[in-house]
Amino acid sequence: MSQRTFVSALMGLVLLTTACGKKAEPVTTPQPVTRPTPAVDSDARARQIADSIRAAQAAAAEKLRAAAAAAEAARASLVNELAETIHFEYNMDAISADDQARLDRKAAILRANPALKIRVTGHADERGSDEYNIALGMRRAVAAKAYITGKGIDAGRVEVASLGREVPIDAGSTEAAWARNRRDEFEITAGGQSLVKPN
Repeated sequence: MSQRTFVSALMGLVLLTTACGKKAEPVTTPQPVTRPTPAVDSDARARQIADSIRAAQAAAAEKLRAAAAAAEAARASLVNELAETIHFEYNMDAISADDQARLDRKAAILRANPALKIRVTGHADERGSDEYNIALGMRRAVAAKAYITGKGIDAGRVEVASLGREVPIDAGSTEAAWARNRRDEFEITAGGQSLVKPN
């Protein structure tokens, strides 16, 4: 074989080996760059959670305090309405229209609070004898009780008493003082710890 043929054959073989021996490079897609996550400070996170819990507890406690204050204010308002006095004309036990409205509100409170009991105490001014004024005070207390029980309140829930002229609220001896002293006073005797407002 001639040298030329040999070199040609060798070159062909090299070309063939090089062309066939090349591996196909795999196609790669670029991976997204991920940033390292910052290390979480567990103490700071625990403090944040504890602060959040404390804030929620404080808000809940404040809400309870506000509700309790509102309930106590409502109760105090009802107690004041129950305690509101009614007044009478000289030597009379008739209930005026204004005082009937007051007694209507008292009856509504009693109706809304079945455990509630009251005492009505009748009073008179200083004119007249002790015996007469005790009897007049009792007639006034009984008149208020009759009005309230006429609104559907059980008579056993309304006590009556009379102090006559013994406990004046105004010690004067004038028409204005006497008018203030001719009265029925109301006090809660049972069931007044928690009161429900009537509808």
